[in-house]
Amino acid sequence: MEKTIQIYCRNNNKVIEVPIGASLEEAYKESGIQMTHGPINAHVNNKVEGMHFRLYKQKEVEFLDITSPSGMRAYTRSLFFVLCKAVHDLYEKCKVAIDIPVSNGYYVNLNIGHEVTIEDAGRIRRRMQEIIDAALPIHRHETTTEEAIRIFDEKHNRSKVKLLKSIGRLFTTYYDIDGYIDYYYGSLLTNTSQLYLFGLEKYYDGLLLRLPSSQHPDELGEMTHQDKMFSIFKEHHQWQDIIGLRTVGDLNEAILNGHSSHLIQVSEALQEKKIGKIADEIAKRKGIRLVLIAGPSSSGKTTTCKRLSIQLVTNGIKPIGISLDDYFLDREKTPLDEKGDFDFEHLHALNLPLFNEQLNALFKGEEVELPRYDFPTGKSVKSGKKLKLHDDEVLVVEGIHALNPELTAQIPNEQIFRVYASALTTILLDNHNYVPTTDNRLLRRIIRDYKYRGVSALDTIHRWPSVRAGENKWIFPFQENADAMFNTAMLFELAVIKSQAEPLLEQVPENCPEYAEAYRLLKFLRYIKPIPEAHIPPTSLLREFLGGSSFEY
Repeated sequence: MEKTIQIYCRNNNKVIEVPIGASLEEAYKESGIQMTHGPINAHVNNKVEGMHFRLYKQKEVEFLDITSPSGMRAYTRSLFFVLCKAVHDLYEKCKVAIDIPVSNGYYVNLNIGHEVTIEDAGRIRRRMQEIIDAALPIHRHETTTEEAIRIFDEKHNRSKVKLLKSIGRLFTTYYDIDGYIDYYYGSLLTNTSQLYLFGLEKYYDGLLLRLPSSQHPDELGEMTHQDKMFSIFKEHHQWQDIIGLRTVGDLNEAILNGHSSHLIQVSEALQEKKIGKIADEIAKRKGIRLVLIAGPSSSGKTTTCKRLSIQLVTNGIKPIGISLDDYFLDREKTPLDEKGDFDFEHLHALNLPLFNEQLNALFKGEEVELPRYDFPTGKSVKSGKKLKLHDDEVLVVEGIHALNPELTAQIPNEQIFRVYASALTTILLDNHNYVPTTDNRLLRRIIRDYKYRGVSALDTIHRWPSVRAGENKWIFPFQENADAMFNTAMLFELAVIKSQAEPLLEQVPENCPEYAEAYRLLKFLRYIKPIPEAHIPPTSLLREFLGGSSFEY
C-alpha cells in the first residue's frame, strides 16, 4: 500500500493526502483549486518553494499565482531563462546582461557583435515563443558547487563562476532547458508553456523584456520611454567601470582582496560629485526659488537634502528648509482610503492652497507665518515662526509629493527645481540575476525602523506592501518630472547593511506569513561578503539608516 502524507492547503483550508515524495505540482492537482495564472510557486511552511519541490513530511502549503510578489519573481526569472536560451540559440557567443527594471519591464543589454536592430528583437521574440510553444520542461539539478563552477567555467560564464567561488557553499542548484543551463537564485516554473504572456521590443540600444501586469495579469505593463531614468542607468555603468565591479562576484572578490576601503572612498566621492553637479545646475539657473526633493520610502532623500544644502552653500546659495508635514489639513478633513482610514499619504491630505499662497508671498519678498501641524491633536496651528526670503536664499522642501505638479500648481515652473532621489539601480548578482532595488530599500527600512522607531522586522515587512502601493500611486508616476535624478544606492551597500539586517530578519518567527520574505532576504544576503560598518564615513548616506551620522535628523 502506497504511503501518504497529509498537506494542509491554506488556499481552501482543506487537508489533502498525497503520496510521500509527491511534488507541489502533483499536490496542486489533488487540491481541487483552480488558478487562471498559476500556480507558479508556493509557500511551504512559510518558505517559498518552486513547484519542483517534493513533500516528504506533513506541511502547510499556500499556492501562489502571478499576482503575488513571489509568483511574479518566479515568472520573471523563468522568462529571463527563456530569453537567455533564445539568444544563445541564435547568437551563440552573445553576452546577455539583464540590467534594470524600466518601463514596466527589464532592460536587456546584448553584445551580439553589431548594433541591436528591430529585426534582432523580432528574431529573439519569435525564438522565445517557439521555446514556450514547445512546452519544454525546466529541470532543476543539485550538485556540488565545485562541479557547478566547472560547468559554468566551460561555458565561459565568468560572472557565475566568480559568484559561486566566493560564496563558499558545498552544494549549488542550477536549471536546464533542453540542455541549456543557467543559475538563478530563486524558484522557476516547471515548464516553458506556463509563460503565457511576454513582450520583447527594441529599447534604446538594447531590448525591453515586457512582463504581465501584476494588477491585470492578462495585459502587459504599459511601455513608456523613461529618458531621465535611462540616463541614470548609463551613469551607473560609468561608475561601475570606474570602480571595476558590476556583480556580487566582483564585490566579494574585492572584499576578499582587501579593497573595501578604496571601494567605499571612490563610491562616496562619485556620489558627492553628483550632488555637487546638481547644486551647480541649480545655481546656474537664475530665478530658482524652490528646490523640491522627492523619493520613495528609505531612499535616503533626507540625507540627500542635507548634502545638497551644503553644496548649495558652496555656490553662494543659502538653503531654507520647510516641512510639508506642517501643511497637513486638520485630521477630520483628511481624505479616507478604501478601508475608511485616514489616508495621510494622499496629496489632498495637504493644505495645497495655503502652501501655494505662502510660497508666492515668500517669492514676492513678503513675510509669512509658517503653520505647524500638531500631530497629537491632529490640528494645524500657527507656529509663531515668521519667514522672509532674501535674494540669496532658496526654499528646500522634501516630501513624497514633491514631483507632483498639483503640489505647486500656482508656482511658475521657472522658479522650481525638482530632484528625484532613490535607489534606482544597483549591483547585479550575476549577468542574469538582477537585484531589486526595492530589496535595498526594504533592508534599509528594517534597520531604521528597529533602530529609531522600535519597530520589529516583522512589522516593517507586514507594512511594506501598503507602503509600496502608496509609492506606485503618488511617487513613481511623476519621477520623469524631475530636473535631476540621484541614485542613492551604493555599489557596496549590501555588504555593509548585511551585518545589521541579518539579526533582525532572524527574529521573524517561522509561523508568521512575514517569515517568507524574511527568509528570502536572509537567503539572498548570504551571497554577499560583509564589510565592517566602521569603514563608512559619518557623512555617508547609509548613516541615515545605520546610525553614526554627522548630520542631525
